[in-house]
Amino acid sequence: MIDPRAVVHLNAELAENVKVGPFTIIGPDVQIDSGTLIGPHVVIKGPTTIGRDNEIYQFTSIGEDPQDKKYADEVTRLQIGDRNVIREFCTMHRGTQQDKGVTLIGNDNLFMAYTHVAHDCQIGNHVIMANGASIAGHVHIGHHAILGGFTLVHQFTQIGEYSFSAMGSAITQDVPPFVMVGGRPTRPHGINSIGMERNGMPPEVIRQIRKAYKILYKNNLRLEDAIEEMEDMAGESNELSNMVSFLRNVTRGILR
Repeated sequence: MIDPRAVVHLNAELAENVKVGPFTIIGPDVQIDSGTLIGPHVVIKGPTTIGRDNEIYQFTSIGEDPQDKKYADEVTRLQIGDRNVIREFCTMHRGTQQDKGVTLIGNDNLFMAYTHVAHDCQIGNHVIMANGASIAGHVHIGHHAILGGFTLVHQFTQIGEYSFSAMGSAITQDVPPFVMVGGRPTRPHGINSIGMERNGMPPEVIRQIRKAYKILYKNNLRLEDAIEEMEDMAGESNELSNMVSFLRNVTRGILR
């Protein structure tokens, strides 16, 4: 299952049914779980942990040193979950000691060609990064978020669950859950109702989120006042409660 032209370090740990293509290099301190397919010409550097049933295509660079001038060869990690698809020329870097020392990637994500995940990023589950999308260091992306092609995300920015960015978006502030953004300059443009419908969210919940969006963006309220009004209507809605919690913990202000 390992092509004889591949180079796998003796200290790397690969499950029995991991497939490795020709001319791939797997360094020490790399752990790869069962069912994962590694294409040709892939470079994987440790410490890196890769879960089950991932597909990693040719010419990707996984677990390389962070592009941070403060990095001084400290031991940091990259952790990738299960069933992710990582397409051609993707780059994913390990964390830094200035954060938690680890870059975290969840399950069932799609990273299209030429995407970049920088040091210390945290990505949830079912996230899609379309071709050329790039996220700088310390970015957090929630479940089911979609970054359109060539989206650029500033460091330390948070991208909420089920949010959506149009092609070529430049995101410099936090994007609340369920919100669509796009244009130049990048601005909010409603809620990601199609994405929520596709993932089985009930119509009543979508209506509540649309109302919350109007409170946040259409009523000319200060952010603090909008949060309080949204909190009053949240009730037992987990989705609205998550949205309120996100807004109370923004790090760079929200995109408005």
